[in-house]
Amino acid sequence: MKLHVSMKVGDLDNAIEFYSALFNQEPLIKRDNYAKWDVQDPSVNFVVESGHDVGGLDHLGIQVASQEELDPLVERMRKTDQPFLDTESTTCCYAKMEKAWVKGVADDKWEAFLTHSHDEEEYGEDREQQLDAM
Repeated sequence: MKLHVSMKVGDLDNAIEFYSALFNQEPLIKRDNYAKWDVQDPSVNFVVESGHDVGGLDHLGIQVASQEELDPLVERMRKTDQPFLDTESTTCCYAKMEKAWVKGVADDKWEAFLTHSHDEEEYGEDREQQLDAM
């Protein structure tokens, strides 16, 4: 498993320059509105997305490597009795994945996900906003 952090930024180029220096590597994926680093030390899937007036933390998550890791993680999310969106196949962040969401006690949003491919042309859509209404 790997921690996932997604940040909103106003200036993508500046963010890419800063986080590339911080992580000592270039993004694994770079698009017009999105950049992703797959950092090994510290182990994190770190994303910045542009086009936002207000920057800062968007959501957190846990990336897994297999369905056998995803299923028990989603079950633990379900058992928290917090607002929860069950596993769904989706295209999001230029990737095909299985994903579930839970709202934390600090109104934080967490996703659990298994990525199947990283090469989609479309950004896709996600259900994260549905948690805001719960």
